[in-house]
Amino acid sequence: MSTSGNRRESRNKRNKSTQIMKDIAYSLLFNFFMIIHMLVDRLVEMVLKWYWGPSRMRCPPLQRKSIIVTYSVQELAKMIRTKEVTCFEVISAFIDRLNEVNPVVNAVIDGPFIEALEEAKAIDDRIQRGLISENEFAEKPFLGVPFTTKDSTAVKDKLHTLGIKARRHVKAKEDAECVKLMKEAGAIIIATTSIPEINRWQETRNNLIGQTNNPYDSRRTVGGSSGGEGALVAACGSAFGLGTDIGGSIRMPAFYCGIYGHKPTSNIVNTRGCSLRTGRETSTMVVAGPMTRYASDMRPIMKTLVGPKTAQALKLDEKTDLKKLRYFYMSSSGDIKCSSVHPQLQRAMNRIVEHFQNIAPGGVEKVTLSGTEKTSNMWRYWMTQEPANFSNLLGNGKQLSPLVELAKKLTGNSEYTLASVYSLIDSILPQENADKIKEITRRCDQELTELLGDDGILFYHSTTHAAPYHYSAFVNVYNFGYWCLFNVLHVPATQIPLGLDPDGLPLGIQIVASRNRDRHCLSVAEEIERTFNGHIPPFIID
Repeated sequence: MSTSGNRRESRNKRNKSTQIMKDIAYSLLFNFFMIIHMLVDRLVEMVLKWYWGPSRMRCPPLQRKSIIVTYSVQELAKMIRTKEVTCFEVISAFIDRLNEVNPVVNAVIDGPFIEALEEAKAIDDRIQRGLISENEFAEKPFLGVPFTTKDSTAVKDKLHTLGIKARRHVKAKEDAECVKLMKEAGAIIIATTSIPEINRWQETRNNLIGQTNNPYDSRRTVGGSSGGEGALVAACGSAFGLGTDIGGSIRMPAFYCGIYGHKPTSNIVNTRGCSLRTGRETSTMVVAGPMTRYASDMRPIMKTLVGPKTAQALKLDEKTDLKKLRYFYMSSSGDIKCSSVHPQLQRAMNRIVEHFQNIAPGGVEKVTLSGTEKTSNMWRYWMTQEPANFSNLLGNGKQLSPLVELAKKLTGNSEYTLASVYSLIDSILPQENADKIKEITRRCDQELTELLGDDGILFYHSTTHAAPYHYSAFVNVYNFGYWCLFNVLHVPATQIPLGLDPDGLPLGIQIVASRNRDRHCLSVAEEIERTFNGHIPPFIID
């Protein structure tokens, strides 16, 4: 061997040894942080459990005579269409249930809308007189079915506060596009629901109505920002909800509240009227999508939200052969800023992996993606590239000073929540390295795209723990990274419930596909619903 060859071999050995040492060092550091996280998590849970006390409130029992509020969207629409039940009876039942559960969950900003009953009467009159043709029924697949949406999504002539005091009396002048489409499909809006201020936090709390509570345990969070929707849909105060998602805002409340939620591929649903958006934004992580108690309801709602042409392009009506899909899963994001995934959630993942091992000829492969350990950094950077300015929105058109608002908060003179002040302060802290983050994002996107192709499904944890106590997010701020990764990558992701843990709190996972493969996410969700029946109501039926 030549001298140069010996030097090259020696250099390669040194590089290999160096890499091994780096891997060992990272592994030790990672395990050290996991131990610290575990201790901090236990301390936080112990303190907050003491603070909130041993007693918890759950949703009030459901009277058997009101069982109709537990039916799926499609069942309700069919029953109204075939005259098994009147639209007035359906709307009345949901409004009654909304009024019954709201004192526990505190989810409603505006409503219930009594005019919804008049609209229901008008529909019943037309049905009884035979004035609705089969074509009209086909064009209005949700005729007479009640729904709700979050306060930040505009509903004409209803409060549109964005959760801030300065807009406490502001009403929307027109419907958001997604609300308009659902109304045109025959659905009836019955209320708008609570959000964190300007949708910018992992819990749903504002200074207009206070804190929204989890229907399974009032001491615990519903997540954010579509937290009011998650709570109300789970409690059967609404047949379905419309949420928006920029960092997990549909999937987080869906997970914590034990329901289904779909974050669509970016830019396939028009977001005009959602958080004051024009709908013409192209570079954004924000999407709008459905929140339901049944996986089978998400597909028809998505067809309405995207419109006929896009639905056809996305092949939403095409049957998916689950045996021909390829399946993958990840056991951790690798982000040392996150808590470790709780064993109950790992077991939930294992159940899904085992099930699809028996379906797919190729089984389910465990994978990793480079960059996931930097998920929160990626999201933080890409939030700075969003067209909306948080400080300006929070100030209702006036740019706020983070330090001034912090001083006001510390002296008890702020009109904003601690979460909003935290977000303001974050804007003046050292920013992420743009070039580095762009490269990490590009690499992660490329790897996921190549991995999934046109027929791949990734099972990914929802977060690290079932619904934590209120205020836990101020300590475990980065645990939302398991959701926000897919906003950064602009791919579809469906949150599904998988029963309850020993504390009676919902478990679940996310189903992820490549861009514009929303139908694959929905098909896999429907299969899991058929097999596991993952949604368990947060109440008993008397």
